[in-house]
Amino acid sequence: MKEMRAEAQSIRALLGGAKFCIDYYQREYRWGTKQIAELIDDLAVNFLESHDAENERSAVEHYGHYFLGSIIISDKDGPKAIIDGQQRLTSLTLLLIYIYRQLGEEEQKAQLADLIFSQKFGKRSFNLDVPEMPERAICMDALFTGMPFENDGHNESVINILGSYKYIEDHFPEKLREEALPYFADWLIENVDLIKITAYSNADAYTIFETTNDRGLSLTPTEMLKGYLLSEIVNSESRNEASNVWRKHIAALQNIGKEEDADAIKAWLRSQYARNIRERKRDAKPLDFEQIGTGFHHWVSKNGEYLGLSGSVAFTRFIKEDFAFYTRWYEHIRRAAETLTKGLEAIHFNAQNNFTLQYPVLLAPLRHDDSEGEILRKLRIVSTYLDILIARRIWNWHAIDYSTMQYAMFLTMRDIRGKTSSELATLLSERLLAERETFANNDRFRLHGMNSRQVHWLLARMTDYVETRAGRVSRYAEYSKRGKNGYEVEHIWANHPELHDDEFSHPADFSEYRNHIGGLLLLPKSFNASYSDNPYGNDEPNPKKLVLKRELYYSQNLLAQSLNEKTYKNDPGFYRLVQESGLLFRNHNEFKKSDLDERQKLYLKLAEMIWNPKNLSKEINP
Repeated sequence: MKEMRAEAQSIRALLGGAKFCIDYYQREYRWGTKQIAELIDDLAVNFLESHDAENERSAVEHYGHYFLGSIIISDKDGPKAIIDGQQRLTSLTLLLIYIYRQLGEEEQKAQLADLIFSQKFGKRSFNLDVPEMPERAICMDALFTGMPFENDGHNESVINILGSYKYIEDHFPEKLREEALPYFADWLIENVDLIKITAYSNADAYTIFETTNDRGLSLTPTEMLKGYLLSEIVNSESRNEASNVWRKHIAALQNIGKEEDADAIKAWLRSQYARNIRERKRDAKPLDFEQIGTGFHHWVSKNGEYLGLSGSVAFTRFIKEDFAFYTRWYEHIRRAAETLTKGLEAIHFNAQNNFTLQYPVLLAPLRHDDSEGEILRKLRIVSTYLDILIARRIWNWHAIDYSTMQYAMFLTMRDIRGKTSSELATLLSERLLAERETFANNDRFRLHGMNSRQVHWLLARMTDYVETRAGRVSRYAEYSKRGKNGYEVEHIWANHPELHDDEFSHPADFSEYRNHIGGLLLLPKSFNASYSDNPYGNDEPNPKKLVLKRELYYSQNLLAQSLNEKTYKNDPGFYRLVQESGLLFRNHNEFKKSDLDERQKLYLKLAEMIWNPKNLSKEINP
């Protein structure tokens, strides 16, 4: 092997003015939402450890650093080739593009732009380039400029790039927005470091890559924990039995997805054993919750006495009983998160909001001696509690990201550990009833630039609730789907402020009011694109004799149909729902400001029915 160099570099030093091509070994970008979520959560947590809103920007220089791993570069001729590290560098580029587009200060934007692309003779060239994939460059350019780019019919890399960027848009932590964003941008490019390993021939670069990936010397935390636990079991027969139990459950978890085994173990250990969490102040040290997350194999070996791991029998029990029990139920919960499961629908709803903190909280009250019925009751109660909490926070424009919710979820997890279903229902109901912010606190809830995915989710839940209560089959999976063949948010008012100047003196006032949730529906994307400009009722100008929206809505879901008078005559199930629920549904022949206000109140009452704290007690007293 010729000369090789390894050096720590900040993101600015690594990407600033540099050009990298992506080697054919690495051409597909495969990170999904799970990996992007972990990256953003880790960056947010580490930045917020040092950040104080009172700080000057210059203080960021002294914030803590974060190590993001190593990359391998072949520096032969021309652009440097990335042999290993494309996933992280592409994801970082997407994050930089998102931050660039949110910043208002041109000087700050300029320094980020240098890390993303260079420009020559008026042509933009991205610092990470795959010449054989022009589609990728077109996609990146669309994201950078904000131009539309359909996520359909493209190769794997482009589809994953679009998905990752969309995730960043939807889930970028609230605590990093607004005033904190320039600080975070400085910290990201100056204090986040990677080790750049440079070889000066492709052969040497591949040798390094194979050495670090294929020799089997780098054991995963799961494998290291297994080795430690089995090594403490003296009896060979017991050790073999424990090993078989371990292998069986790890295989089942890995069938769900990559790294699910590690996630399951973290959720189990946190749910049952985490005693403390890092204090929310600068320079606070990581405690049980964080230590389990970053190195659970070390944490278990250091806390053997607390875990009751004294003697061979205890280690055997730890695997055959504790590990087997909690990983089996974690698997059950994860499958419910992926697919709507009768009785456990709230777990799926929470997962759709990417609320990964639900897993240790759901496991916390479970006990070995619980019957299956009792366990399922506990899961329903806790997941319903989280569903209500999440919906209320969304309605009141509060963040639900990992870094914001981590501390509160730790406290909840600790307080419900080992509780019976009856105790759970009482405790969590009381917590919800004691909350000061409910749906009624925000009677002006609306769609804005950062909550479109969440508004879509709320409307899907409301639409499905109305239909199932009226006796129809649930179509929630259909309504919650977004994209080309899915649904999108429909504004009842077309975007024509001039038609409403009798009620709004300024277009901005009209635009804000138009986005109130009472003026929104869910409709198939194809329908919405075709009819979004049609007039609603006979009171609006209609020189082209277009079909009125009020009539078109009658062919759609029940929440849309409820605007049309025919629904109240031809649907006995809906009529029964209106009578029994007391919800103030009525048809609207025109849709003025007062009509939208009525629908706003209706939706608020609907939300209070769907996400009612009394639903927890129904599990105990049906």
